[in-house]
Amino acid sequence: MEDDSRDDSRRPRPLWRDRDFTVFWSAQTLSVAGDAFALIAVPLLVLHVTGSVAQMGLLTGLASAASVGAGVFAGLIVDRLDRRTVMICCDLARMVLYGLVPVAWHFGPRIWLLYVVLPVCEAVGMVFQVAYVTAVPGLVDGDRITEANGRLSATAAMTQVAGPPLAGVVAGWWGPTAAISVNAASFAVSAAGLCLIRFRRASGARPEPGTAWRELLAGARFLWRQPVLRALTVLLSFFIFLTLGMTDVLIYHVKHDLGRPDGSVGLILGVAAVGTVAGSLLVAPLRRGAGFGTSWMAAIAVSGTAVAAIGATDSFPIVAVAAAVYMACVTVAGISSMSLRQQVTPDHLLGRVTSAFWTIHYSLGPAGAAVLTWGAQRYGVLPVSLLAGVCCLLITLVAFFTPIRQPHPELAAE
Repeated sequence: MEDDSRDDSRRPRPLWRDRDFTVFWSAQTLSVAGDAFALIAVPLLVLHVTGSVAQMGLLTGLASAASVGAGVFAGLIVDRLDRRTVMICCDLARMVLYGLVPVAWHFGPRIWLLYVVLPVCEAVGMVFQVAYVTAVPGLVDGDRITEANGRLSATAAMTQVAGPPLAGVVAGWWGPTAAISVNAASFAVSAAGLCLIRFRRASGARPEPGTAWRELLAGARFLWRQPVLRALTVLLSFFIFLTLGMTDVLIYHVKHDLGRPDGSVGLILGVAAVGTVAGSLLVAPLRRGAGFGTSWMAAIAVSGTAVAAIGATDSFPIVAVAAAVYMACVTVAGISSMSLRQQVTPDHLLGRVTSAFWTIHYSLGPAGAAVLTWGAQRYGVLPVSLLAGVCCLLITLVAFFTPIRQPHPELAAE
């Protein structure tokens, strides 16, 4: 009995009993749900005022460009300033900016305001996302990082399933500006939650400041010098090139090849989101049981098989299942990769490493999406999906001959 009690005392507390993580988890889940309201409300406002799809595209393009531009400097900001303060300031800034929209709309439509608010909010949001990644290691122990990321990802995916329909109801009853007000309020909740938690102190000292250019490149240099992270960065960049356009290809396949109505598109995306939830909940036990290398390589291989299956069948249920499997595997691979970066990167570099990884990781994505969708329209979904699936299997094969195959690369890095 005495030995059993000692063993129980050594067991880590469940994450839901960790006050700081639970508060962070709850606040960020509500904030992500609020983002779903803006995702629906902003396009509706543009359509109500201008009736132009081109205006929507221009606004989206400007916001995306602002996010990418901010990503270059976000890591340096996060590494040089207090991260909790940075996140709170980002939340408060977005609360005020989004809150301006319903106030201004009360006196009449101000479409120009959206061209100011949305790009600035996207840039601020990029800084917040980089800080968000660095926050998790400051809340939980190293061996719980994968589990914590899985919990955060699972609830975020759940809100993506429930959020847009609820936002549509709010926008339908009270107008799009009411939905934007909900989003602004969600940032207030996130900021309040961050004020209630404490991050653990970093174990390493901050480096002496160098030139601005040298500091910006520090994250990329670290990725290159770490064998596992170097291999992951290269292979995941090719994986994103092959798969970033898969959602568009999936929608095209459902509408064009299967001849299904718009409701079927929503249904299949909802099923895919369920796959994201499943992958988020499975990633921690998979990594504990099979190790990092096996989990990551298996996820990439099975996702490639699912990509091939999407184009190889005309059965809507099979396509839906393949989409769910694909999203589950992408989630397992993505969370495993992010968790490993958080485990092996010194705290004072984590923001810049995250920024560098995202910049490199997505650099080939837009070109890949354009090629994938062009190929699907020109040659059909079947040959494109088969080619992408086979290439994913080749990525798995290449990974087997790199340090990625190690079961515990975080220990080797230490």
